[in-house]
Amino acid sequence: MLKQFLPSVVRYTDTADTEVVVADNGSTDDSISLVRQSFPTVRIISLDRNYGFAEGYNRALEQVDSEFTVLLNSDVQVTEGWLSMLLDYMDTYPQVAACQPKIRSYYHQSFFEHAGAAGGMIDRWGYPYCRGRILGHVQKDDNQYSTDIDIFWASGACMCVRTEMYKQASGLDADFFAHMEEIDLCWRWQCRGYKVACVTETEVYHVGGGSLAYESPRKTYLNFRNNLLMLFKNLPDKQLKKVLRLRWWLDYLAALHLLLTFKPKNALAVWQARRDYKQMVRTERFISKREENLYQALIPYPDTISQRSILFDYYFRLKRV
Repeated sequence: MLKQFLPSVVRYTDTADTEVVVADNGSTDDSISLVRQSFPTVRIISLDRNYGFAEGYNRALEQVDSEFTVLLNSDVQVTEGWLSMLLDYMDTYPQVAACQPKIRSYYHQSFFEHAGAAGGMIDRWGYPYCRGRILGHVQKDDNQYSTDIDIFWASGACMCVRTEMYKQASGLDADFFAHMEEIDLCWRWQCRGYKVACVTETEVYHVGGGSLAYESPRKTYLNFRNNLLMLFKNLPDKQLKKVLRLRWWLDYLAALHLLLTFKPKNALAVWQARRDYKQMVRTERFISKREENLYQALIPYPDTISQRSILFDYYFRLKRV
């Protein structure tokens, strides 16, 4: 990934007022030596072990003091002007805590990529989707999403943040390890009065699934567990009780569907996710996180949460947009 994608980052980012940093999350291959030999202008932050996507970024940003930081996956190809457009937007709108570009598929470049597309949204039952991607259906980019808008979440594949705001919000939740952690962070920002946006004048190309394949049981586990943890941390009491009641049924229906489609390991992962979620939210650690988020919330229930149900739209109304 570094050999393939770091050259575009250096080429289109290496200017007098920017710095390219590779945070090495305890790799056991030759990543560090490759960067030192082939990309001498790139700063390396070496972590002593794999802290996961979330805590890896938190520890890296402890060593960064720039006004803005872009969290960028190692499987992303950037394009000319990509960064200046994001920074210009952040300068223009000081209430925006984070933004993302359009994210297209590296292998099918006229189509959006699953993780981010033209901006992340979430429905009333806690299911994330994107402008340009609902569940497994990804649209072709025909400039149907060419307007910069406020979104619910920006993709961690390429997310420009105000560094100080990131640190004030305690960054990504390390207990998530990976998946949904950027949605959780964007939720906290919005409850505290800030905004998240998609800047559609620029785009990057993302491979996706570089760390975990899309149908990996580990990915299934993290997505289901972390989604429930995110709901517990951020939803007010009234909405939380209603959502969790329905999600009990929907999650086990998802597990049954996985079992009937010959994916028993993924079905088991859903059950394990719900089991571990129940254990985690009973701890003082997560009870304190919820209390802190609700205390800090100036906006208890952000209006960027869609009142539609993407499952109903997708399976019964056959809507794919």
